[in-house]
Amino acid sequence: MTAPLNSPRRLRSLRYSSEKMEGTGSWDVIEWSKLDHQPASWSSSFSNLDCLLESERITFECCGVILVNTHEAGTLLLTNFRILFLTEGTRKLVPLGTIPLVAIEKFSKMVLKGQSNRHHSDKNPPKRLLQVTGKDMRITVYGFRPGTKQRRAVVDAILKCSNPERVWDLYAFSCGPSNFGNKNPKERLLNEYFRLLGKSSLKASKNMIEDGSFTLSNDYWRITNLNSNYDLCQTYPFALMVPKSISDEELIQASTFRAKCRLPVISWCHPGSGAVIARSSQPLVGLMMNMRSNFDEKLVASFCTQLAGHEGAQRKLYIADARPRKNALANGAMGGGSESSSNYLQSEIVFFGIDNIHAMRESFSRLRDYLDMHGTTSSDGTSSFLRHGGWTWSGGNLSSMSASVSLLGESGWLSHIQSILAGVAWIAARVAMESASVLVHCSDGWDRTTQLVSLACLLLDPYYRTFAGFQALVEKDWLAFGHPFSDRIGMTNVCGSGNFESPIQTSSARSYPSSPMPQTSGSAAAQPSSSSHGLNNYSPIFLQWVDCVSQLMRMYPCAFEFSPTFLVDFMDCLLSCRFGNFLCNSEKERQECGISEACGCMWSYLTDLRSCSGTSHSHCNPIYDPSRYDGPLLPPAAALAPTLWPQFHLRWACPVEPIAAETEVQCRAMTVKYSEMKKEKEEAERKVDALSSTVESLREELLNERNKSLAARESAKRAIEERAVISRVVQSLGCKVNVAKNGECTVEVGDGPQKCSHSIPTKQSEDSKTDVSESVSSVSEQKVCQALCPLLARGEGTCRWPDAGCCAQIGSQLVGLKANFEAFDKLSIYDSYFTAE
Repeated sequence: MTAPLNSPRRLRSLRYSSEKMEGTGSWDVIEWSKLDHQPASWSSSFSNLDCLLESERITFECCGVILVNTHEAGTLLLTNFRILFLTEGTRKLVPLGTIPLVAIEKFSKMVLKGQSNRHHSDKNPPKRLLQVTGKDMRITVYGFRPGTKQRRAVVDAILKCSNPERVWDLYAFSCGPSNFGNKNPKERLLNEYFRLLGKSSLKASKNMIEDGSFTLSNDYWRITNLNSNYDLCQTYPFALMVPKSISDEELIQASTFRAKCRLPVISWCHPGSGAVIARSSQPLVGLMMNMRSNFDEKLVASFCTQLAGHEGAQRKLYIADARPRKNALANGAMGGGSESSSNYLQSEIVFFGIDNIHAMRESFSRLRDYLDMHGTTSSDGTSSFLRHGGWTWSGGNLSSMSASVSLLGESGWLSHIQSILAGVAWIAARVAMESASVLVHCSDGWDRTTQLVSLACLLLDPYYRTFAGFQALVEKDWLAFGHPFSDRIGMTNVCGSGNFESPIQTSSARSYPSSPMPQTSGSAAAQPSSSSHGLNNYSPIFLQWVDCVSQLMRMYPCAFEFSPTFLVDFMDCLLSCRFGNFLCNSEKERQECGISEACGCMWSYLTDLRSCSGTSHSHCNPIYDPSRYDGPLLPPAAALAPTLWPQFHLRWACPVEPIAAETEVQCRAMTVKYSEMKKEKEEAERKVDALSSTVESLREELLNERNKSLAARESAKRAIEERAVISRVVQSLGCKVNVAKNGECTVEVGDGPQKCSHSIPTKQSEDSKTDVSESVSSVSEQKVCQALCPLLARGEGTCRWPDAGCCAQIGSQLVGLKANFEAFDKLSIYDSYFTAE
């Protein structure tokens, strides 16, 4: 058993020599003698690491390993999913040394020979190295102490983990759907078809798929269930969108004229003009190019529907062959070939000259070697600045600089990217500017064809530049239409019988001198690969497509909802085979294996990552402007100058250089801060609005109270004036009026023994602004004798002396008073009249 990290035999700190010995490589600088001789085994001390994923378990542990790229010593752990490299003591995960098993393209055993010294040859034995080459541009080298058999144990463990006895032992199956369940991908495909047909309100369901009721149509196109059992074409999806004028029987006949029965079908249609982008495989015209099919010609001609607004005019059809012309002609010897424009109505044949998968594989390998050789730190631990014994860049060695740039050009990767982008821009321009339809194909119609069709859709349809649209695009054109991911990405090949092959390539031991620089002596060529997986099938076609997407994002940074970081994480998920979305080579194989039910969904995982942070997540583009880019993107030819994708290509070889990523992080932080400040501003504005409303309400109430106060004062003044006038009127009748402070009024009539007093009841007026004339009128309307006459019997309502004539006298006086009221009203009234009684 291996001693735990806290034991006396734990790995001691790795020290570096302070002096660089002339003529030695950087590997010699490491003091290998500081490492204890520790065997490889498994220790339970690592079973509870925080970095372990769900259902990930450690199967192997090897202490005392050196990550040569960075000169770090630590522990190499092997799980059922990946290789983990933890630094010594701190157990910090080193990203460069941590790689999923499925993401390993190949690994080679190497031997580092020390300086020849016949007197001390036994004290300086060769070092054992393991070089792991990843599909994500990394080349990692692990160093092992000689005599411990650690490297052999690690290699055996990697081979065992990468070649499980059962398909269900793959991590994607052992993990299961977990929290990232995969909804039926067939439903998502139908929903995309419905959107293209202008029927977005409809939603696909499981019952619709089972009973075949998804066969909808519009004026020109329809969805057919002819391939529901994959009898028509095993690499096509269960549902196909075809011209409405073509019957299912004609489709069956047309499929026999295309390679792999991949007949021409619609991938995208323009909602306004009716133009379409169709896809297929090469026609089987034969060596003499004289084979024809009336059904195929009729099917292709049906894409040339009538132009909208041009009565009787037919739209033009372009047949875009992605291959070089000579390759297309060479395929005729095997029964394939290309169309003849004379056989297809309103058509024109165009060749894009894009190389095949073998050229792309070699180009990718050369690019990876170039980045490793000229990166900040190479896999041999040597800085590119120190090669050839001097600072080749800053020291003025322009020949070395030119040579390195030449190597980048010789890789051909950027030239291939440019060829693809040029073809895509041409297709998008024909559809958007001419309303023409385009049929795209290569040989089998699942590599270059898929690249061109999906990128053209990305340019033409802004929906595909969103998160949801990007998922729909990948699932439609790449997964549903049968891009062979297991072969091209080099994943485990899963089939219905449960048999599979490992894609990892192994090489025998190689011998290197002390310095890994290319030298004439001491180097040996690699042994032939012992991989059971054919090299002819592996090619980074999908990675190349994602690279093209990143180039478009660089040209149109505000047109995409997602960021370059999203593309990197997306590719990492795909290459790691952590989820089941990209297993197998076709929709049929994935259905037979029950991938959607047994494995987790990558799309759900990525959506879950974004849900916690919203638009501030690193996957979201902070400068996305959908209102500005709501139409097609038509890049001019001068703008199609691709560069290296820094977030992906340079993250291992030049980890400090991707400035774009740092700028994006700063921009995202500023966006988050701006969003927070905007929210605070909105909250402050709401509070200000609430306070302003309150102040306005109080102002209105105060104004009302002021008006009421003024009205009350005016009413009081009028009342005093009325009292004075009435008092003078009554006094003029010989009565004495006494008004108390509480408002009670008494009238005294006569003197001496005939004196009597009577209280006048107070009548409240409905209107506080009572006029004097109204008060006098109210007095005149009463029988004054009843109110003021002392001879009136109380309670009886009769006069004691009816013949006295006083009633007539008082009545006549009141009549006169009423007649002359206007004169009284014009009398001047002074404050001195209202003295207290």
